[in-house]
Amino acid sequence: MSRVDYCPDAAMDAKHRKTLPCADERLDSGLDSLKSGEYALLAEEMESLAVDDARTDVHGLEPWKQQVTEDGDTFLHLAIIHEAKEHAIKMIQQSQGDLFLNIQNYQRQTALHLAVITEQPELVERLVKAGCDTRLVDRNGNTALHVACKRGSMASFAVLTQVPSAQHLRSVLSFPNYHGHNCLHLASINGYLSMVEDLVQLGADINSKEQCSGRTALHLAVDLQNLSLVHRLISLGADVNSLTYGGFAPYHLTFGRQNSEIQQQLYEKTARDLRLLPESESEESDEDLPSDDEYDDIHFGGRLSPSH
Repeated sequence: MSRVDYCPDAAMDAKHRKTLPCADERLDSGLDSLKSGEYALLAEEMESLAVDDARTDVHGLEPWKQQVTEDGDTFLHLAIIHEAKEHAIKMIQQSQGDLFLNIQNYQRQTALHLAVITEQPELVERLVKAGCDTRLVDRNGNTALHVACKRGSMASFAVLTQVPSAQHLRSVLSFPNYHGHNCLHLASINGYLSMVEDLVQLGADINSKEQCSGRTALHLAVDLQNLSLVHRLISLGADVNSLTYGGFAPYHLTFGRQNSEIQQQLYEKTARDLRLLPESESEESDEDLPSDDEYDDIHFGGRLSPSH
């Protein structure tokens, strides 16, 4: 069984990655973990293990808690993946406060991640109430809430931000995944306006910078030419003068883009001294470039270069 990972507190040093999004994130783990016909056999085995029976082995563990597939999925993972809801509920009920709930498969997904992916908010709620750790991350650094924000899963989002009293919520909201995006960035990239508003109201920093290039949610909205999202973020208090690591304000990202309304709105709100595009770091004047003469006295191995 795989070990448990938590979101890193340290920021990723990814200033120079300019693409949007930084990388594709895979969220289909385990869904094809069983070959054709194997699920029927699994169901029979689950029945034979009598999940509702309190049988334990010499170590005090139920047999179904000890078995995993070649993909690292437990019986609980598989019950969720294949929507065997009754079996999943029984296992959750018998695992209150048990570390079994936090076992991660080989893609580092917990049962909670899979319940969000498979759109089963009732199981999400049961898992959270039973003690499943909402801070655990998958192989891409996503908590279950990150996954809900990327997929637009409002029902699971509501559970993860409200039940029970959203323990650890503030820290989860600030966590960047391994691509540098926090929950607000993911919701913005995917255009979920109501989720963006909810996240800000829940305490997400509207001006937090993604770690690929230092863009805020407003930068991302401009980059994606999402006029509605630009309006919503500005109304929620987004800083129009926030700069990326390269020194670009959201207004600068409107150049060469088609939506003139976004450009006009940001022009009016951007500080006057920020309206001009910053000079490219790669553009240097001729006088700034070294001349050949500057290298005349270069020594190699203690001797002057051959030109001398």
